[in-house]
Amino acid sequence: MARHKADVADDEFEIFASYHSTGDGRYIGGLKVIRKADRRILFPFEGAPQIGPYDSADEARHAAVEYGRAIVAADRAAPEP
Repeated sequence: MARHKADVADDEFEIFASYHSTGDGRYIGGLKVIRKADRRILFPFEGAPQIGPYDSADEARHAAVEYGRAIVAADRAAPEP
């Protein structure tokens, strides 16, 4: 399996963003957020919301990155165990 470079990475978190197309020509954002200290995957989780749909792949990917940043900010404010 190929390793992908994180879209956003710092000393504490990595955010990997992607997208996939739907049957109607729209796009859904894909997201994985990892806390580096314990390698805990903060997103996706059971029951995680769908990111989109959006009219373009760029919009879906950008929305995924922004959602990932919000998850990181929330975890920094109140870390999950």
